[in-house]
Amino acid sequence: MKAYLILEDGTVFEGQSIGAPREIVSEIVFNTSMTGYLEVLTDPSYAGQAVVMTYPLIGNYGIAHQDMESGKAWPDGYIVRELSRIPSNFRSEDTIQHFLSEQNIPGISGIDTRALTKLLREKGTMNGMITTTSYSDLSEPLSRIRAYRVRGVVAATSCREKYVIKPSDPTAEPASIRTAEKPESLRNRAGTGRRVALLDLGAKKNIAQSLAERGCQVTVYPSDTTAEEILAAHPDGIMLSNGPGDPKENVEIIRQIRKLYESDVPIFAICLGHQLMALATGADTYKLKYGHRGGNHPVKDLETGRVYISSQNHGYAVDTDSLDPNVAVPAFVNVNDGTNEGLRYVGKNIFTVQYHPEACPGPQDSSYLFDRFLKMMEVSADA
Repeated sequence: MKAYLILEDGTVFEGQSIGAPREIVSEIVFNTSMTGYLEVLTDPSYAGQAVVMTYPLIGNYGIAHQDMESGKAWPDGYIVRELSRIPSNFRSEDTIQHFLSEQNIPGISGIDTRALTKLLREKGTMNGMITTTSYSDLSEPLSRIRAYRVRGVVAATSCREKYVIKPSDPTAEPASIRTAEKPESLRNRAGTGRRVALLDLGAKKNIAQSLAERGCQVTVYPSDTTAEEILAAHPDGIMLSNGPGDPKENVEIIRQIRKLYESDVPIFAICLGHQLMALATGADTYKLKYGHRGGNHPVKDLETGRVYISSQNHGYAVDTDSLDPNVAVPAFVNVNDGTNEGLRYVGKNIFTVQYHPEACPGPQDSSYLFDRFLKMMEVSADA
C-alpha cells in the first residue's frame, strides 16, 4: 500500500505503508543511531514525535522484548529507508513490522531518508503527516500539519502511581554491563542500601535499573508528585528523569523541583530533568534547530578536558547566557555545536546532564555518572 509523508513546507515523499495504516500528524525528527531501534521506539521522550531513522536498514536483528525501555512504543510514526522483513538474531522474538502493527504505530518505508534528513537539518525540525491518502489538494492537510503542537506528553508518559524497584541480586549479572571489566560499584554493590526517589517525567527503565544494579532501592514517583511527599520519605538522593516535550510547559513540576533544589538532598538529573532544574533556578531554555538524537554525540567535561561519546535524545537546550554563576556553572559542552550538556550547582549536591548516561542504546562511556551520584549520597550521609 502506498503511503505519503507530507511536510509543513509542502514537500511530499512517497513510499510504502508499514505498521498501522492510519493517518497521523506529528513533529518529524531524525535519529542517527545505527542500532537500537527498539529502544528508540520505546523511549517515552519520543512522545508527540515521528522518528526518521537515518541508518538505511532497520529491523535486521528483529525484536527482543527484553530491550524495551518502557512497556509500549511512544512515537506517533516511524520513517525508514528499508525495513528488513526477515530478521537474523538468536534473541529475536518478533519482526519489526509486526511490532509496529501491534503497537498501532503507522510508518512509511522506501523514501530517501538522506534527502529528508538534509531537509530537516537545513530548515529545522518540521511538522508532518504520514498518510495513505493521496491528496490532490494539500491546503487542508497542510492547515492541520502547521497547527500541530506537542502538548501534555509528560503526564501521558509518566507512571500513574508510585512503585518500588529493589536492589538487584548481587550474584546476578547486570543486563546493562556488556564488558568483562565491571565498575567497582558493580563488583561490590551488595548492601549499599541507598534509597533513591526517581521523579518519572517519561523515564526510560534503564535509569532505575542502573541505580538498582548499584544496590539502590528506587522509589519511582509520578510526575505530578509534590516535593513535600518526596522529601517526607527521607530519600538519600533524588533522580529527575528524561522525558518528552517543551520543558517550559511543565509549570507546576518546575515549582516542585524548586522546592527539591532548596532541600539538602543530593540530586542527579538527566535530559528533561536537567532542563527543568535549570528553569527552576532562574535559567532559560530554547528549542534547537533540529535537536540531538543518536548514539555518537561527543561531550567534553570542562573540568578534566576529557571527551565522552554519548547517547542523546533532546530538542531543547539550556541557555548558558541566562545562568546565574552563583547558582550553576557549565560542566559539560557539546563538542559539535557548543551547546550545554550539563551543569554543576554551586554550594549544592546537585549535578545535571543533558545526555543519557544509562545509554540504551548507545555507548557506556558516561555510566560513571551514576557512581558519582552514589558517592555524593555517601558523602552527604556522612556529613
